[in-house]
Amino acid sequence: MVIQNLVSAFGEVFALYNLMLMAIGVLAGLIAGSIPGFTITMAVVLALPFTFGMSPIEGLSTMLGVYVGGLTGGMFASILIGVPGTPSAIATTFDGFPMARNGQPGLALGIGLWSSFFGGLISAVVLVFLAPSLAAIGLEFGPWDYFMLVLFALTIAASLSSGAMIKGLIAGAVGLLVASIGEDRINGAARFTFGFDSWAAGFAFLPILIGLFAFSQLLNDMNDTESARKPMLPGHHKAVRMKHRESIVAVLTHWVALVRSSFIGLFVGLLPAAGSSISNILAYDQTKKASKTPEAFGTGTPPGLVSSEASNNATAGGALIMMMALGIPGDAVTAVMLGALTIHNIAPSPTFITSQPILAYGIMVAYFLANFMTLILCAGALRGFLLVTRIPLYILGVVILLYCAIGVFTLNNTIFDIWTLLAFGVLGFVMVKNGFPLTPMVLGVVLGPIAEVNFARAIATSDDYTLFFTRPWAFFFIVLALFSAFFPLYQNAVKAGKSWARYYGVAFIGCVGVPLLLMDGWFRTSLGWALILLAVMLTLQKRRLATQNQ
Repeated sequence: MVIQNLVSAFGEVFALYNLMLMAIGVLAGLIAGSIPGFTITMAVVLALPFTFGMSPIEGLSTMLGVYVGGLTGGMFASILIGVPGTPSAIATTFDGFPMARNGQPGLALGIGLWSSFFGGLISAVVLVFLAPSLAAIGLEFGPWDYFMLVLFALTIAASLSSGAMIKGLIAGAVGLLVASIGEDRINGAARFTFGFDSWAAGFAFLPILIGLFAFSQLLNDMNDTESARKPMLPGHHKAVRMKHRESIVAVLTHWVALVRSSFIGLFVGLLPAAGSSISNILAYDQTKKASKTPEAFGTGTPPGLVSSEASNNATAGGALIMMMALGIPGDAVTAVMLGALTIHNIAPSPTFITSQPILAYGIMVAYFLANFMTLILCAGALRGFLLVTRIPLYILGVVILLYCAIGVFTLNNTIFDIWTLLAFGVLGFVMVKNGFPLTPMVLGVVLGPIAEVNFARAIATSDDYTLFFTRPWAFFFIVLALFSAFFPLYQNAVKAGKSWARYYGVAFIGCVGVPLLLMDGWFRTSLGWALILLAVMLTLQKRRLATQNQ
């Protein structure tokens, strides 16, 4: 059955029209990702209206092309001018720009390209094998477990909000409030409509998303009149040729950093709302700590560049796993894809891979193919990047805003959606100016209905509220939520040299083992005991070391 589904998926993905759409998506993503301030999420959002008239596999293939292309394209500006094209390429500037400034821009671009390619392939292989298994585990989830999964997703989004956890929680609560406007999904009662008939159906998710990420970004970019009149990258940049052979040798020479960074990216992708903006910095930090020559980092060393680019591309595979297996967006881009699927009346869940096997395996095949297309089209996109960035920002901004408005209107053919875009764009602009992260709010809008429906189902099934805490998977997500909530305190304790910080990781390992003991199956029970024993051993070892150091 799996082979048959894969063959059917290959036929869908490798159709000539779909290949053309993917190639256009990859090129658009490469160029968009390379323009500073033009995020990958914004590029995928702009591609979304094009997909309304496509089949699900064509639309998702196009968006995957933009996604993968954008992750790789971010390295252009990072390496050539030292300005990150996207947040996922911040760490790329640390060694990519010094390498280019030392007279090796072709080698730097080549290492970045091939690291992205290999990281994406590793991620794609894990996607094929892990997504079906995770979906099978997801079939064990009841409404209590799903509700706690949403709670965990919201807490981790807030705890990773660049040190602004309280503001992240407030943003998530605003998202939940917005999701509750309109008719109750259980009994149809109107809520928070304040007499406005247009609010009765609630706010459509896609206009909110486009407003928060696209329009608010445009407002921020054109806030300064003088900078809006200038090209995005003033000056002239000569064409650079990538050195592929030397780059492949450099990447494979540092294969340990490549593999480690790819799996760090995968792990971060599995965390709801974490995203590649975190994985590239985390992978770079771990590679530097593991290096025998950490002083070379920041001067143009290949391992630093390999770790950043491999991790950010690998994050996409983890985010897709979460979206396909559990219906939870791993990042803002997969949240857009969830919205695209709902347009076609498809709801990702643990039954998604079994109920929509051709589409599910088609996403996997398209993700594989997008990495190869990115490798092939990168040289042409580099030339396009240099041309587009000479256009004045206000011209690009007007074109993008017009296109956003047209795309939102064609969704439901209502003017109200355009007003929604504008209102949430202004709200997003104000939030960013005051230090409130947007990702928790988007996650609240996406996951609010899921939390509400599952909470209602849980209450209707049983009036025993302890099931939210005693069921194994619900208990598991409570443990994850608590540790993610205390993560910022842990970071501050490490910087301050607090003694309890050394036991944070050990406590996490031991606490995760407890709910595994409650689950069915010898493997999970054995894993739970192993984690608890490991936590005990590590605790004793740390206490012994602390005693010796006194």
